[in-house]
Amino acid sequence: MDQSEILKPELLHDTPKGHPKGLYVLFATEMWERFNYYGMRAILVLFMTKALLFDKAFASNLYGSYTGLVYLTPLIGGFVADRYWGNRRSIVTGGLLMALGELFMFACASLYQSNADLSAFLFFSGLGFMIAGNGFFKPNISSMVGQLYPAGDKRLDAAYTIFYMGINVGGALGPFICGYVGDTGNPADFKWAFLAAAIAMVLGVLVFINLRDKYVKNPEGVLLGLKPEQTGKEVSPVLVYLALMVFSGVCVGLLYIDARVYSYLSYLLLASVLGIAYMIFSDKKLTGVEKKKISVIFVVAFFVVFFWSAFEQAGASLTFFAEESTQRDLGFFTVPASWFSSLNSVFVVTFAPLLAWLWVKLGKKEPSAPTKMAIGLMLLAIGYYVIAMGVDNVGSGVKVSMMWLIGMYAFHTWGELCLSPIGLSLVNKLAPLKFASLLMAVWFLANAGANVLSGKLSSLYPDTKTTNFLGYEMHNLHEFFMLFVFMAGTASIILFFLTKWLQRTMNTKG
Repeated sequence: MDQSEILKPELLHDTPKGHPKGLYVLFATEMWERFNYYGMRAILVLFMTKALLFDKAFASNLYGSYTGLVYLTPLIGGFVADRYWGNRRSIVTGGLLMALGELFMFACASLYQSNADLSAFLFFSGLGFMIAGNGFFKPNISSMVGQLYPAGDKRLDAAYTIFYMGINVGGALGPFICGYVGDTGNPADFKWAFLAAAIAMVLGVLVFINLRDKYVKNPEGVLLGLKPEQTGKEVSPVLVYLALMVFSGVCVGLLYIDARVYSYLSYLLLASVLGIAYMIFSDKKLTGVEKKKISVIFVVAFFVVFFWSAFEQAGASLTFFAEESTQRDLGFFTVPASWFSSLNSVFVVTFAPLLAWLWVKLGKKEPSAPTKMAIGLMLLAIGYYVIAMGVDNVGSGVKVSMMWLIGMYAFHTWGELCLSPIGLSLVNKLAPLKFASLLMAVWFLANAGANVLSGKLSSLYPDTKTTNFLGYEMHNLHEFFMLFVFMAGTASIILFFLTKWLQRTMNTKG
């Protein structure tokens, strides 16, 4: 839809032509939360390497562990909301935990020079609390959008488009503001980025608390997201918040162990996927047709790992590249390296309506879902080829034009628009109702695994040293970026060859 319509006053009326006011409450809440997450993500590896003086390999692996766990905890948060708390309490709790995590990071960035031990404790605590908070916030707010509308309402697709714009407005503003106040060239200023992210999260929570009772209702006027009806004994609030602190502490411990003691997260994720696959495919009540359709979800999830592990270099190796190898000096102003993290969201807002129009325009010639995903992987590979050519035969210490990085992010965004919403829709369509939540968990686990792999690949960034991946040696940035060209390109070609089989399997009749 036309982006200029998002904030038109007439859309704020609860009429069939407009949208419920509750949609804009959820829009604003999600916007501030994404400001918080992406703003913090944009400066995280810079803070680790420039203030805490972690080496790039450790910072990259820690970034991968953090973002991997961010995709795991929503499985727990969603379960708790569905069974015990409801969406409303989970959203507020998750938001406050994330704000507290950012304040821990603010304290860490304020003390790292004077008290290294306390700063390290605050650092891991901050990340752990944000992982826990995201687990409660993220799965609950999205599910409330659909509940604002009656079944079969034609406005629902437009509603999710508006909500998706909220995500990307926040994703664009977060790195811009946090980068402006924190990524100044002085490591002591990083604390202001964490404080800005904390303020944004608190704003999101306040918007939701103050407006939810008035506007976040179903078409019959019943409040959404209330605690599920249950006959069990009411749990003491003291025990609830004690459990929250324990859960947050567990997240801190999981991150610390993976980073400092033993890197276990990859094995845990693989074991989880295999366990879920065994649980589903051994169910004798599933028909052969249902099992075939479920197999498509697993195949698609496998290819998604290759996409996101390369795409999520944005928060690690590509941030290093923007900081050290990109000419950012405009003469009158030096562009902060963290600002480049805003490009993806800016491009999503710009190109999403165009791509949606294209699919409709193609009509019967519109590619199938697996074909779109293969195209997405190929566009990702092309993006990396663009930047690999930009640094080819460039001497050591020479900085390249920022246009190479901008061009790469444009291709990556086009790839994301072909793959991300398509894959999510595919899971919803193919999953039997009995295993809908469990198969959505597979999708989240694929994303979590991709983020962990992303950190490991970023740790191969050839910073004054030769690195190696499965026998492929990387001596310079050109060879490093070509690794992602080969990886995403090969995955794309294989998926193209599988598309006809996947289509037939998807459309199998019972």
